[in-house]
Parts: sequence; structure tokens; C-alpha cells
Amino acid sequence: MRWSGQELGVDDPNALPGLVRLNNLVRTVRTPEFAGITFHEVLAKTALNRVPGQSAMPFEWTINPYRGCSHACTYCFARPTHEYLDLDGGDDFDRQIIVKVNVADVVRKEVARPSWQRHAVALGTNTDPYQRAEGRYALMPGIIDALAASGTPLSILTKGTLLRRDLPRLSALRDVIPIDLALSIAIYDDELQQSIEPGTPSTAARLATVTAVREAGFDCSVFLMPVLPYLTDSIAHLDEAVGRARAAGATSIAHTALHLGPGVKEWFLAWLGREHPELLPKYRSMYYGRNRSAPLDYRRWLSERMRPILRAHGIERTRTSPVTGGVRSQAALDPAALF
Repeated sequence: MRWSGQELGVDDPNALPGLVRLNNLVRTVRTPEFAGITFHEVLAKTALNRVPGQSAMPFEWTINPYRGCSHACTYCFARPTHEYLDLDGGDDFDRQIIVKVNVADVVRKEVARPSWQRHAVALGTNTDPYQRAEGRYALMPGIIDALAASGTPLSILTKGTLLRRDLPRLSALRDVIPIDLALSIAIYDDELQQSIEPGTPSTAARLATVTAVREAGFDCSVFLMPVLPYLTDSIAHLDEAVGRARAAGATSIAHTALHLGPGVKEWFLAWLGREHPELLPKYRSMYYGRNRSAPLDYRRWLSERMRPILRAHGIERTRTSPVTGGVRSQAALDPAALF
């Protein structure tokens, strides 16, 4: 679905050289409904992305219908990917969104090839497939149908409440392919959440989506990621987070400390300097030089802190599904579900 009457033509090949070089740019769209955001519609040549063998990710294949994300999470690890398009990983990542308008058709062709082995495909591992623009472009239903028609298992991780729109479709396919669903809900302080994730639905709205997923008959993991040192790692915050997730119906919890790669670190620390300057020295001591991960001692400390909280709420830490590469579901435990 595209918008009519809201476009700005792009005729100058130097206007967006990265986009022109890498994709077939159809048009650029702005609309008052998304103030400050520009959508660049492109015709994708490929849809399935193979994860490099050396990656620590528990899945082999991904699909990203969008590049850039209006969720505008300051800590998003995917920010540097915008630099490949001659866009910056800061404000451009939040406001210059690439939309692969033909992605469902491309997926359908790729999974129909005799060489496709029905490897599990993860959605939401880079940018969110249910960010706000999905309400207009509706790319996910076609992607889901294409994967299901080929017998390809899938997992979805999202911060977007728009997942609820597709729950009937996913429920109808539950007996056809393994499907794993998870919500990313990291911050349970409303003021902090709006500051650091300004384009996301509220924590309460996402917890309500967890409940809707459970009512649709699916397991639902909550990704308590990232835990922010000195901001969301107190016992009080973690206990509230796990308790509210459990009350919403979460079947497991995934957690890890903040990760800051090149490009992301600068953007996040700029936000921290504006909002919590007193924490800058502590963060710089933790994420110094080329360090991307929080120090090992901190990560061990966080795991020790989380263990009794999870136990007290009767919820286990998320395990990875060997079938979808996402969170482990009951469907994934039954190999016969693939056939």
C-alpha cells in the first residue's frame, strides 16, 4: 500500500547517492501523519539475508522490510547500517526510513527456489518490522504468508503493538509452521522510556500486547534488553519489570546489559550527556576505547542480581529455539511441526 498525493519526486541522482547506488528508488514520501519523517520507497532485489557464520546470533536468516526505525531508540545497535546508504546513524536513522515496498513478492520468489531448505527466518533482529510505518505499508502479512506457504519457520521480535493486527493470521498458521513471538520491553519508568525510546509505544501498551499474544495461544517471551547501568539495573526496577511482564503473561524473560558499538556509542553518550550528565564518567569507564560490551564483572553481577528475581516471580530465563532461532516455543520442541 502506498500513499497518494503525499510524494516528493526524486529526479536528481545525486540527491540520495547511496540509495540510488544500492536500490531501485521509486519515490520519496512525506506526510503530515508522520511529521519530521521521510520514507524512501525502494524495490528490493533480495529479501532474505544470511547471517555471517561467525555471528553469535542464534539464527541463520533474517528479513528486514525497513531500514532505519522511527522508534528512535538511542541505544539501537543497527544505527551504523544507515551509513552504507550515505545517511548518518543518528538523526537520519530515526527520520529517513527505507521501505522495501516489494519485499513480500521477493520473499515469495526466494523461498520458492529449489535450493531453499526452509531455514528458520527471524524478523525484528535489526530494525522493527512493526514500527509505525507498517500500519500504512502493511508489508508483514505478505511476508508471513510467503514464509508459511513454503513451510519456513519464523520468529518475530518487536516493540510494536501493531503485532496484534496480525495475530489472527499467525494463529491460523500455528499448525502449519513453528512461530515464536517476543516483545522487547526494557524500561519500566515511563519518563525514562519516553526519553530514550521516544518513538515506541508505551510500556503498558506493549505489556497489553504480551497479554494479547498469550490470549491468541502463543508463548511470549519478554526481552528485558538492554539493561542500562545505573538507570534500570536497580533491584526495584528489575523486580517491577519481571513482575509486570509475568502478570501480563510472559512465559520467559531474556535479559542482557547495554551493548554500545561504534556509532551507537557516540549517539547514546550524547543523549546521556544531555539527560544524565552525572553518569557520563561511569559510562566512559565501562565502555572505554573499543569496548562494546559492559565489563564481564558487570555482566556477571547482573546475572546474579536477576537470578533470584526470576525465581521469585516463577519465570525462567528465555532459551533459544533450535527451530526458529528465536525464543523457544512448544511448537519448536516438536520436529514434526515442520512437516
